[in-house]
Amino acid sequence: MLNPNDDLQLQQQLQQQLQQRVAQQLSTIYADIKLSVSIDALAAELISTMGLTEQLHTPTPQINHWSEKDTILITYGDSILNQDEKPLQTLHRFLQDYCAETINSVHILPFFPYSSDDGFSVIDYASVNEALGDWHDIKQIAQSYHLMSDLVINHCSSRSKWFDNFIRGEGTGYDYFYTAATYSLSNAAVSTNTDKSDNSDENYDIEAVVRPRTSPLFRSTQTASGEQQVWCTFSHDQVDLDFTNPKVLINFVSIIRQYLDNGVKIFRLDAIAFLWKKAGTPCINLPETHEMVRLLRTLIEHARPDAVIITETNIPNKENLTYFGNGNEAHCIYNFALPPLLVNTLITGNCQYLKQWMMSMPPAQNGTAYFNFIASHDGIGLRPAEGLLSEQEINQLVTTMQAFGGEISWRTVATETTETKNNASSQTKEQRKPYELNITLYDALQGTTAGRDEWGHLRFICAHTIMFALEGIPGIYIHSLLGTSNDYKKLEHTSHNRAINRHRWQLNSLTEQLNDPESQHSRSLHDINHLIRLRTGQPAFHPNATQFTLQLGEQLFGFWRQSMDRSQSIFCISNISDTPLTLPLASVNLISSDCWYDLITGDTIDDINQILTLTPYQTLWLSNR
Repeated sequence: MLNPNDDLQLQQQLQQQLQQRVAQQLSTIYADIKLSVSIDALAAELISTMGLTEQLHTPTPQINHWSEKDTILITYGDSILNQDEKPLQTLHRFLQDYCAETINSVHILPFFPYSSDDGFSVIDYASVNEALGDWHDIKQIAQSYHLMSDLVINHCSSRSKWFDNFIRGEGTGYDYFYTAATYSLSNAAVSTNTDKSDNSDENYDIEAVVRPRTSPLFRSTQTASGEQQVWCTFSHDQVDLDFTNPKVLINFVSIIRQYLDNGVKIFRLDAIAFLWKKAGTPCINLPETHEMVRLLRTLIEHARPDAVIITETNIPNKENLTYFGNGNEAHCIYNFALPPLLVNTLITGNCQYLKQWMMSMPPAQNGTAYFNFIASHDGIGLRPAEGLLSEQEINQLVTTMQAFGGEISWRTVATETTETKNNASSQTKEQRKPYELNITLYDALQGTTAGRDEWGHLRFICAHTIMFALEGIPGIYIHSLLGTSNDYKKLEHTSHNRAINRHRWQLNSLTEQLNDPESQHSRSLHDINHLIRLRTGQPAFHPNATQFTLQLGEQLFGFWRQSMDRSQSIFCISNISDTPLTLPLASVNLISSDCWYDLITGDTIDDINQILTLTPYQTLWLSNR
């Protein structure tokens, strides 16, 4: 007979194990910080805040919470507008009307009250922006789709209540922000220059700090206790939070709990790489940041075992890979190197760099996956291409995108200029480097380095055919799904480069375009939906299925996928040039005992030794089932 106390004893045992694990992670994070509470007390408060004191789940390691049936749509809550209807309701209806058989997950970009950066300067994390809808609308979408939400964790709005209280010196948030004073106490001294009268960045030892923007790092803010220099990684409206104060962590755990209760399954940790700062370091990718990701994962998956964490780390590829940890940090990482490499491949007609990168990428172990995308609300990041594309290739990419109507966002880097032959002395200068290409994907692929041509739409579809077949979970931006072009009016109105790729459609205008089978928008939606429908039925396209890069020259890009049970193989081969190319099937080594056909066209392969001709930007998905 079962002892009725067995379940209670098991829960108590699990509680003790969780308490020990969280305390250990906190000890690592706050090893150099003098806390006003004990680590054990802080661990207990976090567990309680997450609602894990009475009932918790035990996550199973190395479980894949995804399959080939998953495709994530990336969209703003108001990307489509309809008169007299809440935008979130309009979005929901659009998904049901046009994507019912293709999209099963949706990433709604920050849907909270905000002051700038189209949502990424959050005023209130606990509310839905009234201009979009309310929590009921969010829950309705979450009932139909796997819902992905941003946790804008590095910074918040300078117009938030928290920052108002910081200025006033009292109330929640008065001690939530990272300042020059905090930096000077982080186990290193501020610059020996003691004249702080001009409050400029040069007066602080920040030469090693990695910057994604060209604006000054500090903003001067007059507070009740005097003038403070507040750290701003991105803009002066986006003030960085101070996670050396555990009250900030507790508040964000409370926010996570609220999001879980409202149906969020997938958490995108925005700009997480910049979370922890320490003097004398680059203030990016620090060990404390990695441990913080592990801590948040521990708490989240004990509350919802099938929840997924995706880290948004727009950094060089090798650094990005570290956010997998040992299978205990992010479940998924953005494949940030893919967009610049794939666009470069298609505008140059040369897949050399893409192949080199593919062959260097380790397969994601079970329980982790790559999040593949080639366009998003942001531009095409160039930092992930560092070390993968030469400076000449990057400059050519920049020039080509400018010729196609794109804008370029820049960042500041410090360079050391030698003053003497023996390097006895040097001086640091700042240099601008391209950080991001701001352009819609449809316009980015309207030609090659030689200029615009007639192959734009096919080139655009080819990019998606490659992306959908790659190892990982595909994400598609709504303006790629709809084949949207650059929005120059919004760019001019906002003077914000990223606005060029953040068009807002009026539903009646969009519907008119989608009803016209000859429009670029209708063709894009039709062609991409067709590819997604095909993809969802192929076990070989499981995000963790085997992938092997083929060697077919510089103008044919190919790779082989095999299902996890080895029953299906798919050879994915694309002509990435603007001229017809021949493919001797003998070079692919199809198994003679299998029957092969192209999933995209439905054509069968009668002779595995025949020579096929691929038209410009045509892709084959050769499957044995």
